[in-house]
Amino acid sequence: MTQASSRGAAPRSPRSRAKPTRESIAAAAIALADREGLEALTIRALATRMGVGPMTLYHYVEGKDQVLDAMVDTVFAQIDLPDLALPWQEAIRARCRSARAVLTRHPWSVPLLESRRQPGPATLRHHDAMLACFFSAGMPTALTAHAYAVIDSYVYGFVIQEAHLPVQSADDAEITGDIAAHLDPAQFPHLLRFAREHAMRPGYAFGDSFDYGLDLLLDGFATAAASRD
Repeated sequence: MTQASSRGAAPRSPRSRAKPTRESIAAAAIALADREGLEALTIRALATRMGVGPMTLYHYVEGKDQVLDAMVDTVFAQIDLPDLALPWQEAIRARCRSARAVLTRHPWSVPLLESRRQPGPATLRHHDAMLACFFSAGMPTALTAHAYAVIDSYVYGFVIQEAHLPVQSADDAEITGDIAAHLDPAQFPHLLRFAREHAMRPGYAFGDSFDYGLDLLLDGFATAAASRD
């Protein structure tokens, strides 16, 4: 037996962990909220997920509000900026589709997006690019304010509604059928007609209404901008 083996295996040095950063804290917090909901996010739960003690995190963030600030800024960073080289309607349409995709992954974020008192650089950059896109269409400031508010309200609201609907597509026809089976035709004839002629038809998808509604809004604001020329 060798001297080394008689002493047993050398103890392993503890695996070094990277120091937390704003980015890693935000990423861990987003992963926690995605999996368990925003109500599960606490400094203690976040520290546990990152494998550090709660007091360690307080060296990098002042508290939960600062974590939420970082999470919101990270979400905005994931949304594509409007491409100012494109016609403004095309640029806004692409950005809204990107926003819907990102917010669908993080539905907890929707109520938070415009709530932060200390917006981060990605948030500010995003808002500035959106305003630039509307201004490039020749919209005056007041109309730009209406366009931005209405279009984002539409996107945010659609994401929230889509996340909670029990029936998303024709694949959910059984759910629709169960609901329809309990409807009195004399009292709810229009609901039954809608279910049979639309929601239960092959190819139905609630999400198909997103582009349709978005185009209506964009066309409406294009008309409003043109009427001011």
